[in-house]
Amino acid sequence: MRLLYFAWVRETIGTGEEEVRPPEAVRTVADLIDWLRGCSDAHARAFADITRLRAAVDQRFVALDSELGAAREVAVFPPVTGG
Repeated sequence: MRLLYFAWVRETIGTGEEEVRPPEAVRTVADLIDWLRGCSDAHARAFADITRLRAAVDQRFVALDSELGAAREVAVFPPVTGG
């Protein structure tokens, strides 16, 4: 699974993307974020407050409790605001 990170999430982790193979128990976006917290101290800092995150699965915005299914790409980013 390809992960894409944007804005301060990318800056905190130190990379804009990575390939991962989460365990079968990871079924939702929230599960994925929880699992990623254990990957490094930087991941733990970036994903410490899940309420500050949004996600897209295969380029479609989704709620964090959405199932991953056979997702090939997950993007994680802060809420987007505009003017």
